[in-house]
Amino acid sequence: MIKENFTQEKRGLKNENIDSDLVIVGGGLAGTCCAITAARQGVNVVLVQDRPVLGGNGSSEIRLWILGATSHMGNNNRWAREGGVIDEILLENLYRNPEGNPLILDTILIEKVTELPNIKLLLNTAMYDLEKKGNDTIDHVLAFCSQNSTIYRLKAPLFVDGSGDGIMSFMAGAAFRMGAEAASEFDEAFAPDQAYGELLGHSLYFYSKDTGKPVRFVAPQYANTEIEELPRFKSFNLKDHGCRLWWVEYGGRKDTIHDSETIKWELWRVIYGIWNHLKNSGEYPETDTHTLEWVGSIPGKRESRRFEGDYILSQKDLVEQREFSDAISYGGWALDLHPADGVYGEKPGCTQWHTKGIYQIPYRTMYSKNISNLFLTGRIISASHVAFGSSRVMATCAHNAQAVAMAAVLCKEEEISPSEILNEGRIEALKDRLVLHGQYIPNHVLKLKEDLAPLATISASSTMRLSGLAFDGPWKSLTFAAAQMLPLSPGKLPTMKFLFKAKENTKIQVSLLKSKKKGNFSPEVILAKKEFELTLGEQYLTIDLQINIENSEYYFVAFEANDKVSIRCSQTRATGLLTVFQKFNKAVATSSRQEPPKGIGIEDFDFWLPERRPEGHNLGFEFSEAIDLYSTKDLVNGIFRPTVSSNAWAACLNDSHPFIEMVWDKYQIISELKLYFDTDFDHALESTLMGHPEHEIPFCVREIEIRDGQGKVLAAIQDNHQTVVSLKFKDPIETDQLKLSFKQKLEHVPVALFGIVCLKK
Repeated sequence: MIKENFTQEKRGLKNENIDSDLVIVGGGLAGTCCAITAARQGVNVVLVQDRPVLGGNGSSEIRLWILGATSHMGNNNRWAREGGVIDEILLENLYRNPEGNPLILDTILIEKVTELPNIKLLLNTAMYDLEKKGNDTIDHVLAFCSQNSTIYRLKAPLFVDGSGDGIMSFMAGAAFRMGAEAASEFDEAFAPDQAYGELLGHSLYFYSKDTGKPVRFVAPQYANTEIEELPRFKSFNLKDHGCRLWWVEYGGRKDTIHDSETIKWELWRVIYGIWNHLKNSGEYPETDTHTLEWVGSIPGKRESRRFEGDYILSQKDLVEQREFSDAISYGGWALDLHPADGVYGEKPGCTQWHTKGIYQIPYRTMYSKNISNLFLTGRIISASHVAFGSSRVMATCAHNAQAVAMAAVLCKEEEISPSEILNEGRIEALKDRLVLHGQYIPNHVLKLKEDLAPLATISASSTMRLSGLAFDGPWKSLTFAAAQMLPLSPGKLPTMKFLFKAKENTKIQVSLLKSKKKGNFSPEVILAKKEFELTLGEQYLTIDLQINIENSEYYFVAFEANDKVSIRCSQTRATGLLTVFQKFNKAVATSSRQEPPKGIGIEDFDFWLPERRPEGHNLGFEFSEAIDLYSTKDLVNGIFRPTVSSNAWAACLNDSHPFIEMVWDKYQIISELKLYFDTDFDHALESTLMGHPEHEIPFCVREIEIRDGQGKVLAAIQDNHQTVVSLKFKDPIETDQLKLSFKQKLEHVPVALFGIVCLKK
């Protein structure tokens, strides 16, 4: 029993002091991935989250799907899904939760954080104050937990602000921006005017379900009962179940920080008004048995403050795909701005313009230029309003945050400030660490002095040479133009044979195309074109384009649209091979060709998109001469996804026991082995609501066995579904040979591997 007598003095709350290496404020996807990355490198982390769950806009409280450079697979950014921890989370979510239940994603995020003993997780805890030492250094922050009535004093040499609104950066006095810059400041022709608005608003989502019996709905008094007058309501689709209604947006004309509760109430009025109309207008009899299962209580916030680093990312950096010596991350979502009037306006819900490929994000955008020990992550990084329209999405934020975490690790090890990483070659070391742990940085090749793999002689049980893909798949109508993507090397393009079925005598045009910029996947340069006659029925067509390939990169063997013609596909799916179609995804585009208004600084080009599984078959074809797409040499080339080549080794399809052998000329002491598998970086892996037809990626090798030179089993993995498999040996092994054996459960998918890293003791 506790019993206290009356006291004239004010009682104080419980206080707890915590010292750590790194304090992260904000537990959205960015803060969560930042904490996991740093903790796995031995950093003691405090993660402060003002909500009861992790994940921010991706959590069960808000339920927005996680996306980034892949953009619903609706752009030309092939194999662009973000790597590292966010990739690990999305693959785990696919494995456990292909239905897209946001509650399951919550459990995955909490599990990933709490399994690391060096993360102190403070949920329901809001940072409300801080103290500085000197003008430019944070000493500690103060946070309050509403659930245990405790005030925390959190002290560390380094801080990360991933709070969304930048509460820590703001209170520390860091320079920031809110709203849109004038077009002249960064030469941004896409910068919005006052009529369009300077801020993106909030959105609120809801779920409904069919109970199988009539359900009455009585609207609350605050519901907007004139909802049918909203221009966007006309496009409502009951099958969207509420959470696709991202266009239920409001607040762009308000202060998106201090008016956030006001904005939420207005969104509630709209949501309950929508449901009232569906249930009670008589226009939707199919909703009679539906009930309103869930309505968000926290809006998904898009924009508020953005803080200034030593560089401010802007429109031309994205559109021109500018390269930076300090690039440590990338983006690829569209430049996606929303009209400030939101659901009450006449304008379309967003204006999305895509770049031709992914763009680099420099390290200088990820720390404050004013506060010496403060990193910036999430949507508050140093970017203009226009560039922010792309960099703000969750997977991009998470990828950036992992880079920030690894930068903090270097700062701790070398006792330096964030800005000092730019000196003495540390940026290259930072890039290497990131790529080693599964991230991708455009144009960076991993080269580690401590990697023993390049010193080994590597052989394989077999290596697939591409003579073609079997004509055993479905027929695909050429309603849209189609192209088989192939990574080709210099030399004469072999003659190719395809199988067609024509409804009548007709013609088919065949072209060979490539991108203007090497490494992009927008087929815009026509290298050869020929027209061929087809007759009624099925027939093989031999195509000799009589062209020499000059550079190693991806090429497109394309067939123009002809709805009288179908082409035979293949059941074979192989790493680095993909078929695309000249069409569009209505989630992110309005036509198969992007044609922006003149004068806004955005390029026009055609979209060539893959289809999602279970569709997405390659075209069947035969080469007159087999070509080499795969090699054991690629296992040590330091690139772990398709770029200008497949960057992979693949076994022959008929190899029943594929393996790799590594032999050194003397004994080596190996402390860790890393393997990089193909988890289809082209697949967007949306985390919630949409659902996926599979729970694991078909290219990914499931079973792995590793033996040393004496035949001793060092590891046996039975159920892999992740990109990176890391084996840390408790006692480093001494051997002059490793044998890696693999099993693939799908007969039409060859075993493939992007890379091997062997770290010496």
